[in-house]
Amino acid sequence: MKDKVRRGGGRNQTKTADAVGQTDGKDSTGIKQDDESSFSVKIQGGGVEPFELQIHGFWLVQDAVMMLLLKDEVKPRSNLSLSFAGTPLDPLTELQSIKGLKPGAVLRLVEEPYTSRTARLHLTRVLDLLRASGPQDALREGRSPSVLGTITHALTTDSGLPTAKSLKRSLSNTKTETSNQDGSPPEYLLPGSSDRPLMAVLPQGSQTESTSYLKDLSLSSWNPPPGHRKLQGDFLYITVVTTEGRQCEITSCPKGFFINRSTEDLFDPRPVQSSPVYHSFTDLLCHISPAFKQTFSALRNRPNVSEVEVLPTPYRTLSWLGPPCASRTHKNTFSRMGVEDEQAAQAPDWNEELQVARDLPVRTLEEKLQRDRALLQVNSAFVRAVVQGAETVVDGLVEPVNGAPEDPAFLWGGLLMSQGASNSMFGGERGRRAAQRMELKGVQAYSNIEGIQGLHTLPTAIVDYRGVRLSAQGLAPGLEGSEQDQGASPASRGLLYGINAGPQESPHRRRLLELLAHGAKSLNLQRHVVVAPEGHKVPLFTSVDAQGLLGADGRFYILDVFRTFPADANFSPEMETESQATTGEEKKNKSCEEDKENSCLKEGWPDNYHSASGLPKSYVHGLCRLKPELVQAFIQHKHSQFTLCVKDILDKNGGFEECATACDSRATEAVRAACKEVGSVSDIIFEMRFNPNIFSPGVSFPPADSKSTKLQERLLREAASFIVMHQIPNFVEYCLQSNEAPMDGASLKHALHKRGINLRYLGHIIKITDQPEHKECLRHIMRTAVGEIFMRSTRRVFNNFLQGVDVPSLSAAVSHFLCCLLVPHYTPTSVGEETKKKSRRRSRGTSASESTPWSMLTGNELWNLVCQDAVETYGITDYLGSGPNHLWEHYGLQKISLLRDFCLKTGVQLRLRDYFLDHQSKAPIGPDDVLNIFPIVKHIHITTVEASTMYKAAQTFIHKGLMDQAHGHLKEAVYLFNKVCDDLHPEACYCYSLLAKVTYLQGKAAEARSVQLKAVVISERVFGFDHPNTIQQYALLSVYMFAGGETAVAQKCLLRARLLTLTVHGEDHPYVATLDSCLGLVLTGDMGGRYLKNAVKLNSSFFGPTSVYTAFSQHLLSQWMCSKGDYRSAMTHEKEALTAFTCMFGEDHSQTRSSKEFLCSITTQAVKVERSLRQAGADGTEQTVECLTPTTDTLQEQMVLVLGIKLIGQSDKLQEFKQRHLKLKAAVMKELGLKLPNKLSTSEIVEGGEKSSNQETGSRKEPEAGGNAADENTSKVKQEQPGEKTLMEGAAVISANGHEEEQAGQNDGDSDRAASDVGVKEVNGDSEVRATGEATSIANGDIKSNAIGEVKSTSNEVNGDIHGTSNIPTSPSVLKSKGTWAQVVSNSAKARETGIKDTAVAEKVAANGAVEE
Repeated sequence: MKDKVRRGGGRNQTKTADAVGQTDGKDSTGIKQDDESSFSVKIQGGGVEPFELQIHGFWLVQDAVMMLLLKDEVKPRSNLSLSFAGTPLDPLTELQSIKGLKPGAVLRLVEEPYTSRTARLHLTRVLDLLRASGPQDALREGRSPSVLGTITHALTTDSGLPTAKSLKRSLSNTKTETSNQDGSPPEYLLPGSSDRPLMAVLPQGSQTESTSYLKDLSLSSWNPPPGHRKLQGDFLYITVVTTEGRQCEITSCPKGFFINRSTEDLFDPRPVQSSPVYHSFTDLLCHISPAFKQTFSALRNRPNVSEVEVLPTPYRTLSWLGPPCASRTHKNTFSRMGVEDEQAAQAPDWNEELQVARDLPVRTLEEKLQRDRALLQVNSAFVRAVVQGAETVVDGLVEPVNGAPEDPAFLWGGLLMSQGASNSMFGGERGRRAAQRMELKGVQAYSNIEGIQGLHTLPTAIVDYRGVRLSAQGLAPGLEGSEQDQGASPASRGLLYGINAGPQESPHRRRLLELLAHGAKSLNLQRHVVVAPEGHKVPLFTSVDAQGLLGADGRFYILDVFRTFPADANFSPEMETESQATTGEEKKNKSCEEDKENSCLKEGWPDNYHSASGLPKSYVHGLCRLKPELVQAFIQHKHSQFTLCVKDILDKNGGFEECATACDSRATEAVRAACKEVGSVSDIIFEMRFNPNIFSPGVSFPPADSKSTKLQERLLREAASFIVMHQIPNFVEYCLQSNEAPMDGASLKHALHKRGINLRYLGHIIKITDQPEHKECLRHIMRTAVGEIFMRSTRRVFNNFLQGVDVPSLSAAVSHFLCCLLVPHYTPTSVGEETKKKSRRRSRGTSASESTPWSMLTGNELWNLVCQDAVETYGITDYLGSGPNHLWEHYGLQKISLLRDFCLKTGVQLRLRDYFLDHQSKAPIGPDDVLNIFPIVKHIHITTVEASTMYKAAQTFIHKGLMDQAHGHLKEAVYLFNKVCDDLHPEACYCYSLLAKVTYLQGKAAEARSVQLKAVVISERVFGFDHPNTIQQYALLSVYMFAGGETAVAQKCLLRARLLTLTVHGEDHPYVATLDSCLGLVLTGDMGGRYLKNAVKLNSSFFGPTSVYTAFSQHLLSQWMCSKGDYRSAMTHEKEALTAFTCMFGEDHSQTRSSKEFLCSITTQAVKVERSLRQAGADGTEQTVECLTPTTDTLQEQMVLVLGIKLIGQSDKLQEFKQRHLKLKAAVMKELGLKLPNKLSTSEIVEGGEKSSNQETGSRKEPEAGGNAADENTSKVKQEQPGEKTLMEGAAVISANGHEEEQAGQNDGDSDRAASDVGVKEVNGDSEVRATGEATSIANGDIKSNAIGEVKSTSNEVNGDIHGTSNIPTSPSVLKSKGTWAQVVSNSAKARETGIKDTAVAEKVAANGAVEE
């Protein structure tokens, strides 16, 4: 690997041709260059059929060879070279430098002689091909499979999901029964069903067994070759047993492979008569086995599968479900060949591998992509090694290298693995685990710093396996001492920075301090001075624990960065630090009660803070630190206060214009006063820095720095209160407004971390959501938060539980623990007796008897332990109730959802079958159901810099409404993701999803379908087959399938999304209403009405009767009832929708008028039908009731609105608003006698806006005229209403999935944010124009606004929860319609967006939707 990284070649460049083909080669400079230098040549020879290969002139010959080895026509051949015109080609020669090489030229493959090493590599390639990994193998290996192909392929024979009967018989290999013959959904997916069959989660088609090519393939017992045969060229001997039963002994030699005359009893290495020598091992197997030839030919001719389905993911995504029959599905993987066990004599130097990759040149785009790819490859290989090392160490196969039993350290495979020393100052065992986690976060922070070259960190990961947490690092290089350290002790040699480094001066130290100062600036850390234990002062840029080293390799390293981030004052021991900061001497700790009484009197805490929140208080460990997202949000919040303070001071001193033009010190004094007011570390500019050692026990500061220390303490208290007073209410408000709130622990964790809220605040969040005004609307958040607390406390109890279990009893112990957890009245007697019986039948040596300590655990004991941990960690007492039944009955938690969360958190894998968890005493899970325990790894995330930059640029274009430019940038981002990570990356999934939305809005539904198919596969493999993001991707795919006329596939995608949602959370969630609305549009007959009624019920309970979600659901139900001819009920529901619109927007709003027109249409049609029925009754004839059936285009647009795809189609209205505003701006400035900014005339700006608007509009055609009477009535094109002028001013920031992105630190309820933004514009010298209800400003030719409307709205989330928010988006003009409800709902959402108070100090949104550090 190291050689490949240094050369910069290898597979890094082999993806170019495929990637260019995927992106059409038209979107970036790099792609254009590739197209200009690419051409096609013919490949012949080497035992393969002639074929053509697309190559690039800048490739080396070895790159072309590696590209050939990946082709299906060549696999699994190896040890090949190229020749041209009879001349062998040098591997390091560029193809463009070869004379005569032009398009259509013939290159010949040459079979090179083998060496012992290359012969083993060839056998490894053969084994990799024969072990073709399928979904069954993914489950067995603990990896998440992709089941999309199974679902879509099932439509060739069936259009339904398996029924309950077929699921129960699936293990017996009987014929699978499909869903109901009429195509209706199975019973377990109907609204109100409580069945949660796991067998349906992974369809049977994804569990097919792989093809058997050979009975056995192993190294022969005659290995190794004797000396005289080595001298004749024998490398090794191989034994093959074909499926026909023939056993052959094969010899590997320089020319290839041949059959020898040896048998099991006789060694005769001579070749068999008439046995030729084959260069490829598979050619020889085809010669001796016709069955192998047939199956291998089928393998070679199989349909082309996309790379995202077959390539291994960089990191394993855990699947908590395994094969249904683990013993039956276990197959011979030919592991006895042993070619993979041929490891190098020296273990890998992971640190050198990583640093070499980091030091690769980044002068060109190609070099940057190669560097990113090399870093990803090295880190993924390092993580795989950590997993293997953890299993080896915990299994007891490695002896510790030190003599400390309390902190053993292990060396394995170039890794240093240890549990870390337990420190009472940090909180014992909990503090030790927290230190390992924070060390990883610190390494991640320093690794993400851009523009810093020369400061290195060691490769780091932490792994949890069988209750043990190990920290793994690459071995640090030997230390190189400076000139002054040559006579020092070996322990201090090379230590240039740190509290123990001592006073020294050298060029190396100065360079290291420069690097650390740069890093401190990027991380917002303050340079400060601490007092060393010896009494001298030490200046620091980091925490007191950090050390700066000069390694023997000449690189600077920073270690021990676990306290990099500032302390969380809500959970920090302030009193001790404060006394040391003022006196520099240790004092006795004051009591906790005194601390609480005096804490709120200290500068920085709000009034009555402790009585309202119960904070500050102690915590179970002493390493509570602020998250970097919180630091960024807090800095933005303080900057808003700073600009507002400057504006107020200037207004008091005569106004901004007068102070700016006067040559006096009023402006400077205003800035100085504002800096002092907000706590800026500088008194002349706004600058926020934090001291990471404040509130750290055992750290002393000089008395001379007491003022700075007091300021830092104040800032940290303000930052801590900012979490409780701003961020948590912001999150709660988002959950109140969004229909895509978190649905499981992972999405809840992401939503909180994105706002900088640590999970230790879960107890505080529960108390807020339990308030009477929020309790009903936020019951899904309460359910998720309580479940997360319960599972996290259960995991800690489970880790301790496993410490007393020996390996033979692990499966029985885990199943016993799960039974105690899920069965309220479970006792260990039944499990003991049952396990004894099974153990006797299987002749096990160890069984779960009552004498083992772990088997004595009861459900009540486990419940008490979990509750005790929850109280200590989260401060909740009465919320868990008196027993597990309280969780199921009071909160509606599902046992299957808790079981899933438990497995994902602990690495336990269960057998795929239906578990009946409603028993009160019977064990639902047995030892045979526990298949494996996999290590859970937390590692460094390698950023894809170039691809992420292009992706964020596309988001910016979408926000501006420039859809064509956004489409081009998204295609280029897709190309870059492919070159770096083969698309198997979370950001690549978001990019594909957003590209599909933009493509669809441009009228290319077929292309959007193909792009979204890849997004679903990536999500299943990278996030997980049942992750909330995968649920959303399936829902989006249904829209594009429906647009292409594939109604059956769209129905199956929606049903799968609903099935996964029911398994992950349950039916009582707002996103289920979204899915049910779509199902009601797709399904026909009475079944659609059941889903629409359930959607109305859910939206009404979560958002109330007067919300946009409820109003739109009421309309969809009314529309369905019109299609059934039930106009009386349709009128009732449409009246509900009209009432909601009237309450939200008023009588004169376009939404209200449109709803009135639709209601009039229903009334008119009802009267018409009533008259016809009366006439028919008078005449004595039968009269058919005329039904209003919506057209397919109408249904399609309604699905687009429900799922929020149309959120990104807001370009035309935004451009029109800009043009109107610029005209107003020009008129005002002309009246004042001023010139326009940027010296642009009004006509130029307006014309430019019009041109941009024309370019950005998609090419989708308007749907054909038609539809029902309601469509005809609503088809009138509305002219601009007075209220519409302000609707687009609150345009949402488009997130990774095209939804609104909530900016961290933004509080929608704070009116000071809008005022502060105006202040920023004025301080920067930009002009301001105020209109009715809005404050707008132009900066650099762009428009930014703050609009205050009638309805308060919260912007939305992306990744982690189900990405997105308001499914009823702002009005787009890309999808145009003449007679659909889309116009009504679009206008409704625009009015709803009026309430968003947008910040002008907009922070950057990272590619994964989180705030960029």
